Amino acid sequence: MPSRIVVLISGSGTNLQALIDACKATDYPGEIVGVISNKADAYGLVRAQDNNIATHALSHKDFNSREDYDQALIKQIDLFQPDVVVLAGFMRILTANFVQHFSGKLLNIHPSLLPKYQGLNTHQRAIDAKDTEHGVSVHFVTEELDGGPVILQAKVPIFEGDTINDLASRVHEQEHRIYPLVVKWFCSKRVMMIQDKAVLDGNVLPISGYASE
Repeated sequence: MPSRIVVLISGSGTNLQALIDACKATDYPGEIVGVISNKADAYGLVRAQDNNIATHALSHKDFNSREDYDQALIKQIDLFQPDVVVLAGFMRILTANFVQHFSGKLLNIHPSLLPKYQGLNTHQRAIDAKDTEHGVSVHFVTEELDGGPVILQAKVPIFEGDTINDLASRVHEQEHRIYPLVVKWFCSKRVMMIQDKAVLDGNVLPISGYASE
């Protein structure tokens, strides 16, 4: 039986599309069973519907508090009985209760070489710091924002005169390669979180994850 994947989105869903495409391979060990967005007009929902994947929109604006929203979101996700919950551009800070509920099976992708540049505006911050390289990290989610153990990173160069768009497009290309790969590892039970550390094939991974490219 393939692992059951639920994807949370807020926008256009390009990482979702990369995962949809990866799941079409006959040997891929996971299947996307549901896509949930906090925005009803997110184009990612259309991508899912075009591929006959169940979708649900749950607006945070309909709830009085972050806690109430996350409780409703937990219930909605649990209806799909997921083995893994994949955050793909889900623009919400999650409550501790939510993170604990899905502990060990909650993945996120972040556009920086963590632990550098947690939070927002990562491309601009890397350019402003005159860094020569930037990149993307896939990590397990813990209660610390963008602070969970890194599984895999991909690096990209920063060239003189790069704009945010130049850098973002370079990073996106890597995102679409490494996120489906890490989800595949998870669905194959090759990677897991043990005592707040990422473990691949029985080996505890270093702070930058597996074999930084």
